[in-house]
Amino acid sequence: MPLQATAGAATYDAFGGGVAAAAANYIEDVFQTWLYTGTEASLTITNGVDLSTKGGLVWMKGRSGATDHALYDTARGTTKDLVSNSAAAETTQSTGLTAFGTTGFTIGALAKINTSSATYVSWTFREQAKFFDVVTYTGNGSNRTVAHNLGSVPGCIIVKRTNTTGDWQVYHRANTANPETDHLVLNTTVATGDLNTLWNDTLPTSAVFSLGTDSTVNASGGTYVAYLFAHDAGGFGASGTDNVISCGGYTGNGSTTGPTVTLGYEPQWLMVKNSTGTSNWNIIDNMRGMPVGSADAFLEANDSDAEATADLVTPTATGFQIVSTSSEVNTSSSTYIYIAIRRGPMRTPTTGTSVFVPVTQVLATGSVVTTGFVTDLGISRPLSSSTGGIAESRLTARYLQTSGTGTESAGASTWGYMNGYGPTPWSGSGLSSVAYGFRRAPGFFDVVCYTGTGSATTFSHNLGVVPEMMIVKRRSAADDWWVYDAATGNTKYQVLNSTATPTTSSTAWNNTTPTSSVFSVGTGTPVNASAGTYVAYLFATVAGVSKVGSYTGTGTTLQVTCGFTGGSRFVLIKRTDSTGDWYVWDSARGIVAGNDPYLLLNSTAAEVTGTDYIDTFSSGFEISSTAPAAINANGGTFIFLAIA
Repeated sequence: MPLQATAGAATYDAFGGGVAAAAANYIEDVFQTWLYTGTEASLTITNGVDLSTKGGLVWMKGRSGATDHALYDTARGTTKDLVSNSAAAETTQSTGLTAFGTTGFTIGALAKINTSSATYVSWTFREQAKFFDVVTYTGNGSNRTVAHNLGSVPGCIIVKRTNTTGDWQVYHRANTANPETDHLVLNTTVATGDLNTLWNDTLPTSAVFSLGTDSTVNASGGTYVAYLFAHDAGGFGASGTDNVISCGGYTGNGSTTGPTVTLGYEPQWLMVKNSTGTSNWNIIDNMRGMPVGSADAFLEANDSDAEATADLVTPTATGFQIVSTSSEVNTSSSTYIYIAIRRGPMRTPTTGTSVFVPVTQVLATGSVVTTGFVTDLGISRPLSSSTGGIAESRLTARYLQTSGTGTESAGASTWGYMNGYGPTPWSGSGLSSVAYGFRRAPGFFDVVCYTGTGSATTFSHNLGVVPEMMIVKRRSAADDWWVYDAATGNTKYQVLNSTATPTTSSTAWNNTTPTSSVFSVGTGTPVNASAGTYVAYLFATVAGVSKVGSYTGTGTTLQVTCGFTGGSRFVLIKRTDSTGDWYVWDSARGIVAGNDPYLLLNSTAAEVTGTDYIDTFSSGFEISSTAPAAINANGGTFIFLAIA
């Protein structure tokens, strides 16, 4: 019998730590892409997914070399290896996956999953109603049904005979107009075929799926495993209604402006196959690389090839768009099927250290900034040279200079780390620097890429709350950084690369306050030139984690309350009633009772030391009586972003 993942059961919280609320399910608990480097010794992958008590599947593949895929599931047990790119029977690999744990799994020294210095990816699917289920059964050679615990109608079913050779048979709800009559084969590139002895020409239900008499799915005495994927079944998020997995389809148009697929969420993982023509089963994820405007890293479920790159898809806040004419994803008039999984985390963070870390170190090409979490935005700059800061994100894989207007540049940044990122040292290579790592998380921070229309419009985001600060930069041409903040309002914008006071103009935010799902832009070229490409960084207040706010200066010691308990580790301040720089302090360089070094985001000037302008304060930060008018003029108005 398959292990059943009970909806609503308490789960390990891989994002915030501890145990999740019993009534809610989150994608980060049931799916993880995890990158690792082989050691040729026993290796434990701690990804926060409970497999030993909940059940599930681990799918591994070598990235740096040609290796077979390796699939292990809790229903068949440890060491039981299947290969998605082969029709071969299950084999026992004593050095394969050796243990399923409550927070991940352990592998042995099997070469295809653990060669020293080789790079690998693992995808972990935990059993959970309305997401994924594993079923094992013994064939009877007669038309029949098999029960499952998916709790919804499957969108895709993948079946493999385990005791002897047999193709991987695939049912997919978007395969044809009558998907119950057709099938695809995971271990080959062939197009869909009609075969009534597979699914008995019967659609699956929320309780069972049907089988015919074909030996690949139901030979008498044969043993089988089936992997079931839900489709838009809800069941996730604090409300219990959010979708996290979709099994859909689209029709190719053969253009680089390809079909746009609306999922209602940004995907982190995609598997795409041309169902009406010959093509590979392409797998793309945002950990190996699914950036906007540059090449995606892909593997193919049906072959052993090493990872390759090509610009195939662009993720959006609500789905993805095909951007290639490759037959793999976009032959005109061909039908394509996909499985898409929602980007996480879905939980609102409870600690600042889980979403933000400041680090000081010497940065050079190949340096890694360790943050302790998957990092989505890095801001870095040398401390001593006249070199401005740069911002670069996982979603763009390119950098922009915070103190300038220049276009986006391809840098040396690397994002294939589970606990940090590799920054682009820019022109400050080999110099002592500060780097900030941010993680996208509901309520705290989001990154949105969009293409301008030239007309006032809205764009979707996934912050989940109303943004209180938005920093927008045109990527494709030289333009200022425009900044929205709630205290200044929707009729004005500020400029991150300038000391200027706020400017009144409807061309920035169309005089419209953002909502919990969209933000508005006018016709100004820094935010919405026709066909211009943009990145937007969105911030909001999370109790005990971050605070976007404002204050009025006193000219004397001033305590700014943010609702923290251990003080601020990051403070950004800008004067709004007069000109003023964008000041930044952080705990890595020192927010203490004495002197506190600061940098200016809008300037290439070196770090300033020997000044005591802000001090520690447990519930936020304190501005000292010695602070200049730029951050504490009596009667002056100021905005700030603070992170605990």
